[in-house]
Formats: sequence, C-alpha cells, structure tokens
Amino acid sequence: MGTTRWWWVRHAPVPVSVHGGRIYGANDVPCDTSDAATFAGLARVLPRDAVLVTSNLMRTTMTAEATRAAGLSLPEAIVEPAFAEQNFGDWTGMTYDEVYDELGARHAFWLAPAHNTPPGGESFADLVERVRDGIVRLTREHRGRDIAAFAHGGSIRAAIGVALAIDPEQALGFDIHNCSVTRLVHHDGSDDDPRDHWGVGGINQPPKLPDG
Repeated sequence: MGTTRWWWVRHAPVPVSVHGGRIYGANDVPCDTSDAATFAGLARVLPRDAVLVTSNLMRTTMTAEATRAAGLSLPEAIVEPAFAEQNFGDWTGMTYDEVYDELGARHAFWLAPAHNTPPGGESFADLVERVRDGIVRLTREHRGRDIAAFAHGGSIRAAIGVALAIDPEQALGFDIHNCSVTRLVHHDGSDDDPRDHWGVGGINQPPKLPDG
C-alpha cells in the first residue's frame, strides 16, 4: 500500500501596508519574508526530498524561496493554480465590514458561509472541489513521495476537508496560521480494502524553532 505525505504550509503574512484592511483573496499580492527564524524553523521541519508545489500566487512562491534560503534544498516548484486562494469576485477590494453589511451577518470563521458564492467569484465549496482535483492528480503523479505544498488559508482548510471527508462548512472551522504546517497522509487502498484512506499528522503546527 503506497503512502503519500502532504506537508501543507500557509504563506507568510501579507502586511497591512499592502492590503490596507481590504479583501485580497486571489489577487497576487506580496508577503513579508523578513522573519528569518520562522523560515529556519520551516527548513528544519519540512522533509528534504519533497516534491515542491506552490500556488500560482507570489506569496506562496516567496514563502518557498525564503524557506530555501534558510537552508532547505528544494527542487523547482510545480505551480498549481488549483491551490490558489478563494476568488472572492466583486468582494475583492472591499472591507470585511462592507461584505458583512451586504450579507446581513458576520460569519464565525470565514468571510461567508461555505456555499455562498460572491458575485463574480467562487464559493468555499467550489474551492474544496478545485483543491480536491489538484490533490487527486498530484497524489497519483507522485505516489509514495513527500509533497511540500505552499498554499493559502482557504486552500489548506479545503485540503483538510477533503482528507476528513467533512462538509465544507465544518472545514472552515480550522485555524490555519501564516507559516504553519499541516500534515495529511494519503494511503492507497489494498486488496482487502480498495478504498483510499487519509490520516492526519498535525494541523496548524508552528515551525520548529530552536530550543531556548
């Protein structure tokens, strides 16, 4: 039975000076990679022979490059648009309060309920299906490997939802911090049990910082 280990890393924080308190979602904005200790911690905890995957947005490639600069040898990245952040459509550029006023309610964990589609955008449930397609394809192509996937809060929540086979609304309840590591393990089916299985090695774990 083949085992494929996914190491999901959320990108480094996007400074307020960049986003101005407004929703950026699938917009291509830069992140802050100045915290050398954080990237040294990621370099310590991530596997050294992993397949590298990033989304098509620069904040994930910047985070991967900062981790490489901190001492982790990484191959050329596979750029996977399926792992980009949720497209919030017409809500992009609005403040959160403006969207809450439009919806008439404030969602507990996310911008909107999982099945709510922003005008001109996609719902979180749509994002789950997009991420699922990428996971299935890359797991098949790199079966038995470690895969280090630098992605986004939304796409990592979606990956957790895929692994746990839970409703998208439940997947929104997971906290995913910047530069945290989420480990999901895929096990191929066997002759006795042909179904694929997922295990969870850890969710939202901080980088491994030096003792002391």
